[in-house]
Amino acid sequence: MSDEKKVLEYDEDDSLKFIQQYLPEEMQDEFTDDDINYIVDLVYEFYEEKGFLDESDDSEIEIDEEELLEYIFENAREDAIRDYTDEQIEAIVAGELAYCDTLNLFD
Repeated sequence: MSDEKKVLEYDEDDSLKFIQQYLPEEMQDEFTDDDINYIVDLVYEFYEEKGFLDESDDSEIEIDEEELLEYIFENAREDAIRDYTDEQIEAIVAGELAYCDTLNLFD
């Protein structure tokens, strides 16, 4: 077996469970799966726009978290799906980034 880090497959259900548990205690059980999926979808829209999901590009990916959050704040307000606070968005995004770290997606 190789000593290389194995990149695990992204699993939406695992991501949801991880994020729900990662949220600060006062935010746990505050969001439906759809609420979280909406924010996670915005994260991946940002990645798509930046070209981060291009599998043929082997260059190192560096995510500007401030730029990512601004993108999500702007789109969440524009879409008005739910009245998210900045803190709620930041907590969900932090959970998603932490989940991706467990998978070595951007290493």
